Amino acid sequence: MAFESLTDRLAGVFKKLRGHGKLSEADIKAAMREVRMALLEADVNYKVAKDFCAKVSERAMGQEVMESLTPAQQVVKIVNEELVALMGGEEAPRLVIKNKGQTIIMLCGLQGNGKTTHAAKLAKYYIKQGRRPMLVACDIYRPAAIDQLQVVGKQAGAPVFTLPGEKPPAIAKRALAHAKDYGNDIIILDTAGRLQIDEVLMQELVQIKEAVPVDETLLVVDAMAGQDAVNVAKTFNETVGIDGIILTKTDGDTAAAQPSRCCLSPASPSSSRVPAKSWMTSKSSIPPAWQAGSSAWAMC
Repeated sequence: MAFESLTDRLAGVFKKLRGHGKLSEADIKAAMREVRMALLEADVNYKVAKDFCAKVSERAMGQEVMESLTPAQQVVKIVNEELVALMGGEEAPRLVIKNKGQTIIMLCGLQGNGKTTHAAKLAKYYIKQGRRPMLVACDIYRPAAIDQLQVVGKQAGAPVFTLPGEKPPAIAKRALAHAKDYGNDIIILDTAGRLQIDEVLMQELVQIKEAVPVDETLLVVDAMAGQDAVNVAKTFNETVGIDGIILTKTDGDTAAAQPSRCCLSPASPSSSRVPAKSWMTSKSSIPPAWQAGSSAWAMC
């Protein structure tokens, strides 16, 4: 497993450090080289790994560590703190859900990344919170997509809105009216999978957002996609405008299946902040682990 491999590598580095009574700059530099290699082998972006090790080295060579009676433990503490900061901080990821009216969540992304399955997971989560979510079948292209949503919707205990023969923007608009009539306060739009280079289908997402007031546009990404996921997120954000990223399949066993955690923007007074169940990122902040120099919020 990718996590086990990375954990073992880092544990080996820290074990060597603990073997030294006092740490020299050479010891720290050698340790950081091994940490950087471990991160690169785990498919972390080179610039991210380089900047991370530079920050750790700068702090580790400070007076507090060099003069400490337990310098190795101080280095471990610094590495942990910088990893947490890199992933977006310790604050739990949350979605902003309105207290009044309908909250519309649109899931988008590439094919086979888990949008339909996760739509049902979100619905079940909010049902447990006392909400009344409704799933909306906006995938009119994939064979049996509507049937699949109905199956997982039934398992989650959430109603599924379908409108055969209509385009996704019209389906979303009718679904909003239906939700208002039947008292559903959270509307989850399950859209068709699409490549980020497919301009026609990308514009369809824009049209959906023009047809209904989408509150949260969440990009669903396979955690095993590796660094290419950053390019996908960037294109979707530029074309559609995404508010969050959901990383699915984080229990995979490839090097790329390393989850990112991110920080959230503050909730408005008229909304409640609900913990999310998957890793996500916000439009204004994609975490350093995704794109060097920017930040984000995630859900897993």
